[in-house]
Amino acid sequence: MDMTGGWRGDDHAEPSVFRPEHLLREARRQRGLDERDVPALCVLDPDGDLVRYLRRSGRGRANADWACYHTEMVEFTLSDGSLAGVIGCAVGAPFAVLVAEQLFASGCRCLVSITSSGRIADLGEPPYTVLIERALRDEGTSARYLAGDAGAFVAAPQAALLEKVGMMVERALPPGHRLHRGATWTTDAPYRETASAIAAAREQGALAVEMEASALYAFAAARQVRVVCFALVTNTMGQHGGDDFEKGEADGALVAIGLIEAAASALRPFEEPT
Repeated sequence: MDMTGGWRGDDHAEPSVFRPEHLLREARRQRGLDERDVPALCVLDPDGDLVRYLRRSGRGRANADWACYHTEMVEFTLSDGSLAGVIGCAVGAPFAVLVAEQLFASGCRCLVSITSSGRIADLGEPPYTVLIERALRDEGTSARYLAGDAGAFVAAPQAALLEKVGMMVERALPPGHRLHRGATWTTDAPYRETASAIAAAREQGALAVEMEASALYAFAAARQVRVVCFALVTNTMGQHGGDDFEKGEADGALVAIGLIEAAASALRPFEEPT
């Protein structure tokens, strides 16, 4: 099914009337915020575990000038002395891309998404991480950024960056935590993950199911910005009661920090603006 038809036609080349800069401008005006750039490296943390860890441990501090109406940003210092800005609980494709638009309009130069995911292919017991190379479109947001069919894959648009990130992640993960690379299925209806849909996604080569990657990669391709998506596979969609959704030490926050450090290291050769 073509995702670009219907009542609005194919308007991908047409600029949007409503821009993230407009919303940020009005939020700053209403709330009396200073205009300052966010960190060059920002992170989407849909489950909020990393944000909670940073607050509990004292490593994070609020960015008081982040002008988004819907979210708060917590910053922490990386091992090289630079800052990373983390947004918690932006779950699902529309919310993730809304925040991504505002981040890149605010000075972000690379966005990392680390989302909890359900296991599709049997790669062993969770938790483990998938570096998402492509994502199966089963949500609506990607269609507004990139033409194509439902059920098609959206590839990560910066293959060289992804390869470098993968190399760095291999060195950064704690012993025993596995890294896989491959495809995921992006859904916008997690409670409609039927047995037939899971089987179809597995047949297409999906390793896990999540809720943001295909839209974030479509956004990245359309806007020509850097986005890297990880799936932290933590569960079997509740099929094994009593021991599912276990993320590891600190609810997966320490693994997430390792992924962010790896992304920061990989980004350095690509720091010239696109």
